[in-house]
Amino acid sequence: MNLTLRIWRQKGPEDKGRMVTYPVDDVSPDMSFLEMLDVLNERLILAGEDPVAFDHDCREGICGMCGLMINGDAHGPQRGTTACQLHMRQFKDGETIDIEPWRASAFPVVKDLVVNRSAFDRIIAAGGYVTAPTGSAPEAHSTPVAKANADAAFESAACIGCGACVAACPNGSGMLFTAAKLTQLSLLPQGQPERYTRVIGMVDAHDEAGFGGCTNAGECTPACPKGIPLNTIGRLNRDYLAATAKGANNTPGS
Repeated sequence: MNLTLRIWRQKGPEDKGRMVTYPVDDVSPDMSFLEMLDVLNERLILAGEDPVAFDHDCREGICGMCGLMINGDAHGPQRGTTACQLHMRQFKDGETIDIEPWRASAFPVVKDLVVNRSAFDRIIAAGGYVTAPTGSAPEAHSTPVAKANADAAFESAACIGCGACVAACPNGSGMLFTAAKLTQLSLLPQGQPERYTRVIGMVDAHDEAGFGGCTNAGECTPACPKGIPLNTIGRLNRDYLAATAKGANNTPGS
């Protein structure tokens, strides 16, 4: 395959940035998208040019490191797939592909396609810790959990924190991520002691980081590579309303 890549190049946070065009030929349809970028970078290095910076780690769709806007879609055109698991057979010979970083005020560009997603870390930290004593592994049926709750908690725990939901949202909201991290604990027994202080703390951290508000645009769920459902945000909203009614704050024990 012969392709034309239009890639966002930005030397640093203070640089204005621009789209730069690169022709790439002899691309195997069996390559992953990141392997194709590796080939481009090898050629740029051999030509004495600065390679394109992009985030990557496991390349197995589970770490959440990769994050690219590909032709305007977070992670590309294939649903339920991270950029590292996207293959070039999803594109056509001669196609022009636009590649940009996540666009959100809470995710400032570090260089080229790399953004700073530490705001997600601050949201997680604001959730605090679980005080329920764990001890040794309990007997499997000693604490019954309704199957619907167990399934929903497991579904939310699949979130890899890639930030596609933020990039796809017209408001740059991180509510789907925040809701997923809350739901995986709020539906289980060990998450109950701090359930309401946790939601106040994490939502406050979300807003302080500069994420936009959720207006139910619904763009986050289709972009999520793990398919976290939109009703997860509904669970967050119910817990938040309950927390405010109880007068909870983000102080442990309140």
